Amino acid sequence: LSTVGIRVNTIVPGLINTPLFNGLTPEFVESLSQSVLYPKRLGRPEEIAQLATSIIDNDYINGECIRMDGGIRMQPR
Repeated sequence: LSTVGIRVNTIVPGLINTPLFNGLTPEFVESLSQSVLYPKRLGRPEEIAQLATSIIDNDYINGECIRMDGGIRMQPR
């Protein structure tokens, strides 16, 4: 794709506070938040949007998988 000027990048999100969490108890959401290394909270959708904008604005980022997960590593099932 690079031969035609197309860059390919991915954002690999961690625990992002979206409506998906609405049906969970506050205690469970808090326990998920505490599993994040730093900061001890869920990510915010606007943080993902900021990263997406940065990737778009920076032409030299190409072929990257950028993890945005507060350092949490989810175990495979």
